[in-house]
Amino acid sequence: MTGVLWPLVGILAGAFAATQAPINAELSRGLGLPVAAAAASFVSGAIILAMITATISQVQGVPPDWRAPAPWLFVAGGVLGAAFVTGGIILIPRMGAAATMAFIVAGQLMAGMLLDRIGFMGMAVREITLGRVGGAVLLLVGALLIRLY
Repeated sequence: MTGVLWPLVGILAGAFAATQAPINAELSRGLGLPVAAAAASFVSGAIILAMITATISQVQGVPPDWRAPAPWLFVAGGVLGAAFVTGGIILIPRMGAAATMAFIVAGQLMAGMLLDRIGFMGMAVREITLGRVGGAVLLLVGALLIRLY
């Protein structure tokens, strides 16, 4: 079951990202500033995540240990997320949802392969094989085809 479940979760997350980007782009048009739309998106997401955290914490009876991780980890994910969301907001009106998502996924795949290779943040090391490079090239070619044709 989990052999099918996790890829489906990934597909669903990708579908959410593809849907979120045009919603945020429309919010940007209304607010007049892409960064304001990204901020609004992050504030609403932070509120929802805080509510979910409080609920799960209550159910499990274990509060999160906010002192445990390195301080820079509290900022790094937010900075990268802000760049991701703002980039999507800026690109959607210029390239459309399909091309924007295609290039974002291609970038994620290439970065993911590098992070796997170096074992970033304790991840299991995975070699960059000919098959992985071929898959990345095909994805990049697909993104270019979506954008250009």
